[in-house]
Amino acid sequence: MSVITDNLNIASNEALMTPASLKSELPLEGAALESVQLARNTIFSILDRTDPRLFIVVGPCSIHDTDAAIDYANRLKQLADKVKDTLYIVMRVYFEKPRTSIGWKGLINDPYLDDSFKIEDGLRKGRKLLLDIAGLGLPTSTEALDPISPQYMQDVIAWSAIGARTTESQTHREMSSGLSSAVGFKNGTDGGLTVAVNAMQSVSNPHRFLGINAEGQVSVVTTKGNPYAHVVLRGGSKGPNYDTVHVAQCEKALLDGGVSSNIMIDCSHANSSKDPDVQPLVLKDISHQILEGNSSIIGVMLEGNINYGNQSIPKDLTELKYGVSVTDACMDWQTTEQALLDMAEKLKDVLPGR
Repeated sequence: MSVITDNLNIASNEALMTPASLKSELPLEGAALESVQLARNTIFSILDRTDPRLFIVVGPCSIHDTDAAIDYANRLKQLADKVKDTLYIVMRVYFEKPRTSIGWKGLINDPYLDDSFKIEDGLRKGRKLLLDIAGLGLPTSTEALDPISPQYMQDVIAWSAIGARTTESQTHREMSSGLSSAVGFKNGTDGGLTVAVNAMQSVSNPHRFLGINAEGQVSVVTTKGNPYAHVVLRGGSKGPNYDTVHVAQCEKALLDGGVSSNIMIDCSHANSSKDPDVQPLVLKDISHQILEGNSSIIGVMLEGNINYGNQSIPKDLTELKYGVSVTDACMDWQTTEQALLDMAEKLKDVLPGR
């Protein structure tokens, strides 16, 4: 009698379409291609300090309804055009959600919100949405969570985030060293900066690791290193870290670590205690710091949706409220728009002189 020792806890193993086949089916071309190229170069210029604007990553905590996401994107594009001389707006299009324990894992993993895990459909829906938003002339961002999915999506992404739970992960540092976009590393969930500084040191260097190629084959990936990594302050278990004292401490840590002095501030998560009403107050504090002479803050993150708050996913999906987050609570559109218009008005004469 033979003894089996592998795959004892694997229920199934289903092959997916290759990255090349999905890109062939949904190609990045024309206006969308030009939009992505322009967006990446603009963010690079902001990080290089040759463009004085702030870049603002704003949008839903997660995408679960692609129709509502396009609705939001159209609104955001109109706002982006209004503030384009001062703020460079990038839409938050997050498809994968890291879970503390269990919960909905995002549009790619479970696109129908019913635990059916039709991942191939999720990849298709996600890429189609990114192409549609890029076609509007609006840059997109996402969290690079799964080390495989960037092969399917990354060519349409203008900016990437590595979350607080994964900044310490060597897998994510290696992956980020090969991303084509700028990448922001959040501080650890405890609020400490060491893991983010270490990640930035790591990601700027070449790496070799196991991955997949465009044909879906397991391969050895060799990266060049990513020169556009920076820190994202998101608060931690000890409280917020967006104030002048924490920003000054971050500046010193980055200098001591020999990494980029660029700082982005996440107005949500622990910096707002996950209270959407606090986000505009954090944004005002950031504007005040810049007005008072800060030169290290180059970007901001906000969680906003069409409508306020959040909701649990009901068994009957027809009961879902339109434009309301199914993960973290978000600001509504009116609040988001007013907060960013106010910021642009305050900083329009200051940023060019930084």
